[in-house]
Amino acid sequence: MMVRFLKLMIGTLFGSGCIPGAPGTWGSLASLIILYPVVLVYGTAGLAIAVITGSALTVWSADACEAKWGKDPGRMVIDEFAGISVVFFWIPFTGELSSDIWLLISGFILFRIFDIFKPLGIDRLQHIPSGIGILADDLLAGLYALICLQAGIWMVSLF
Repeated sequence: MMVRFLKLMIGTLFGSGCIPGAPGTWGSLASLIILYPVVLVYGTAGLAIAVITGSALTVWSADACEAKWGKDPGRMVIDEFAGISVVFFWIPFTGELSSDIWLLISGFILFRIFDIFKPLGIDRLQHIPSGIGILADDLLAGLYALICLQAGIWMVSLF
C-alpha cells in the first residue's frame, strides 16, 4: 500500500500532475524548478543523472499510475521530468536567472510543442507498452527540443 502511494506521488511529480487543465505543462514547469539549480551546480552530469533517474522512476511508477488512471495517464508527469531534462544538455547557462530565464522559457515551449503535437515519429513511440512507451515519446520530444534550442542559440550568436 505504501509503495503504491509512493509510486503515485512520484509518478505525478509530487502532485504537480494533478493540477487541473494541463498536467503535462504543470509537470514540466515543476521540473524546471528542480532542474535549473541542478544544472547550475552539476552541469550536464546533473542533467544526465536527472534523465536516468526520471527514466527509471517513470518505468517504476507506471504500473501503479496506469492501474489507477488508465493507459498513459495525463496525471503521470515524471516522464516530462525526464524529457525536459534532455532539452538543457550543453545549454550555456550563465547562473543569472534574469538572462537564463529566456533559455528556460524557450526550452520549455519547444519541449511542450513536441510533446503535445508529437511530430516526426514521436507519436509512434507511445505504442510501446507500459512505462517504456510512456517515457520514450518524452525523451524524443526532449531531443528534438534540444536540437531546436541549440540551433536557435547558434542563430542568435550569428548576429
